[in-house]
Amino acid sequence: MIYTGNVKTGKFVRKEHIFNEKDSKCVLKNAVTLHTIKKHTIDMRKFASFVLSVAALSWLQAQTLEECQQAAAKNHPLIQRTDLIRQTTDLNIQNIQKGWLPQVSAMAQASWQNAVADFPEQIQTMYQQIGIDMQGLKNDQYRIGIDVQQTVFDGGSIRSRKEAARQQGGVEAAQNEVNVYNIRKRVNEMYFSLLLLDDQIQLNRDLQELLTGNEKKLSSMCKSEAAAESDYQNVKAERLNVAQQLTILQSQRQTVARMLGIFCGIEITSPVKPEAVSPTQGNNRPELRLIDSQIRLADAQEKALNAALMPRLGIFAQGFYGYPGYNMFDDMMHRQWSFNGMIGARLQWNIGPLYTRKNDKAKLRLMRQTAENNREVFLFNIGLEQIQQSESIARYRRLMADDEEIIMLRSEVRKAAESKLQHGIIDVNGLLREINAENAARVQRSMHEIEMLKEIYDQKYTFNN
Repeated sequence: MIYTGNVKTGKFVRKEHIFNEKDSKCVLKNAVTLHTIKKHTIDMRKFASFVLSVAALSWLQAQTLEECQQAAAKNHPLIQRTDLIRQTTDLNIQNIQKGWLPQVSAMAQASWQNAVADFPEQIQTMYQQIGIDMQGLKNDQYRIGIDVQQTVFDGGSIRSRKEAARQQGGVEAAQNEVNVYNIRKRVNEMYFSLLLLDDQIQLNRDLQELLTGNEKKLSSMCKSEAAAESDYQNVKAERLNVAQQLTILQSQRQTVARMLGIFCGIEITSPVKPEAVSPTQGNNRPELRLIDSQIRLADAQEKALNAALMPRLGIFAQGFYGYPGYNMFDDMMHRQWSFNGMIGARLQWNIGPLYTRKNDKAKLRLMRQTAENNREVFLFNIGLEQIQQSESIARYRRLMADDEEIIMLRSEVRKAAESKLQHGIIDVNGLLREINAENAARVQRSMHEIEMLKEIYDQKYTFNN
């Protein structure tokens, strides 16, 4: 049943309408379609909210200390040096490997000699009698040629030189790893400074909220003439002073966050306070790997020193075009340029390295001893640093054990001071003193916590775990 009519005249006519089965199905289908569209719209909104939530969580995860350390190591220019060292090492090894290729050299020579090979006068006279002109060699001689040498056996020289080049690259890579690892300590300093500033900012806002509450109470008391106007002004001035401190803290936080963001290559918005997980035992510092690589380099250089004493066997081929050639008798008669060639094998044994072998081996021995001494010094300093860090962590834990009780007591004293102020027992200065004492206790607890966490993660840096 439906009504039709004019709204302005207020006249409506009732009409009967019977829906047939076709109309019912059409209406039902439209209703189902509309419901489906609405449901899909709601589902899409939920899905979009879910995606944004996941993205937000992922962004927050990127603000952890570990993520910042990894990002800083990847973002710092030192990381590029690792690839440069690897490429340089590969090129050095390839150049040494080319020692197995044939060594080709070209030459051109022109000379004049004051004496040359010649026949005695009697033989020349005899040749002239039979019609042969034996002029002898010319004093000016010329030669243009090429020399090819191929090493067959080098006594392991090329292999030992390649290993020495590889170990030298390992030393440079290990040194660069030490430099990259030092980035972690700088990240720790900035990260925990940022956490401390965040805590201080939050405590500052809590303090402002507390002062604002007392300010409102005093305003009401002033209206009822239960408190002096100066008391209200005193609390308001203290709140404004705290607000100024908040401005300073926010500026400092922005500076530290920007520095850390530039250092890591990401935007730092919400750093996450890490857990107080004690480091595991064992030292995995890159400085120890650097010392090991220096010892391996000394071993490789000693093998190269031994290979330098081995004989070398090679084959060669020589050829030249010039005058005179290898057939000197023919050159004495015709004095013409000719092609000449020679092939053969050559065995060489240079005993020159024997002269300095003793001193060279002594230098390598001192190199190993220096590396071992550096290891002892490093572990000794690490041990002292670990003792200091462990004691600092224990001290902060003892201090934090009393911080909560101190805050609770200061809070009770402050609440009592607020009650006393309402009853006129103390003045506003006494209340502000108790409020500031409570805030100082909370700031002290925050500092103890952040300093303890920093010592824990500095200790993790000490052991590289």
